[in-house]
Amino acid sequence: MMEKSWGRTGDAGLNFTALGFGTAPLANLYTAVDDDVARQVLEGAWDGGVRYYDTAPLYGLGLGETRLNPFLRGKDRDSYILSTKIGRWLKVASPDKRDGIGKWFDVPARNEVYDYGYDGTLRSIEFSLERLGVDRIDILYAHDLDIFNHGSKDALDEKLTEFLNGGYKALLRLRDEGTIKAFGAGVNEWQPCQYLAERGDFDVFLLAGRYTLLEQESLETFLPLCESRGIGVVIGGPYNSGILATGPKPGAFFNYDPAPEPILKRVGQIQEICSAHSVRLVDAAFQFVLRHPAVVSVIPGGQAPAEMESNLAAATVEIPEDLWSDLKSAGLMREDAP
Repeated sequence: MMEKSWGRTGDAGLNFTALGFGTAPLANLYTAVDDDVARQVLEGAWDGGVRYYDTAPLYGLGLGETRLNPFLRGKDRDSYILSTKIGRWLKVASPDKRDGIGKWFDVPARNEVYDYGYDGTLRSIEFSLERLGVDRIDILYAHDLDIFNHGSKDALDEKLTEFLNGGYKALLRLRDEGTIKAFGAGVNEWQPCQYLAERGDFDVFLLAGRYTLLEQESLETFLPLCESRGIGVVIGGPYNSGILATGPKPGAFFNYDPAPEPILKRVGQIQEICSAHSVRLVDAAFQFVLRHPAVVSVIPGGQAPAEMESNLAAATVEIPEDLWSDLKSAGLMREDAP
């Protein structure tokens, strides 16, 4: 599988596979996934050449990390990249009081505690190392520093300040000591990423959505900033939570909600041009984000072996250059998109 290298200093470079694995869907997001099926999906990814795995304490309230534990055990630690996140730690709760009811299924009974401080960051890392069963983590992301999760700009500003005065300093120390290779933020909005990049020394950002065939506003300032600073970008949610994989079928999801009519129409137009070039919509969606020079990996995730196979196919397909030209001519893709 194609690799995209990232490295800003010395021997701290990381070789990302173009296709990475995001573990949120496998952590029983919206539906429970059988342990054997989860293992099959992970092994299918490994056999297909995937060597970048991303997780977080939030995913399945710890299940995302614990499912990686037996899968990674016995594998050469230098043969893959592993990232997880800080910003929350988990405390035991009663099953009826746990977080994520209706979102995470058949998961441990836990409550999330937001904590972007110095000590909270170190505490979160210790818990993650135990759940993962590994000796080190390559990349740490500050998780969900966005309005989507905190509800308002004022609340987000408070969390950003907490992080820059606390967690950021802890991550900086860990990187300087060589304990981790890189750090950044994993968020649902590009604006907080730009805010952080302008105020600190960050290596890589994980952007969930916000740069897809349907959303390209981040091309205006954020992605050029990353390119000029040598900051890597990992793209999660390249299919906008479903519709760019399924197409504009009834009930298709766009950013975790049923897709509105204008989005259904736009995706239908994109799909028509893809079909004219004998290209699957999902392949075009994957390859589009990978074309940007700052993007080092794409991590769509998957809950079934067939979804993993589809992602592997999307990561290796070649797209005719005329397809991109036709999308631009139709006004369905920004002129400045690579």
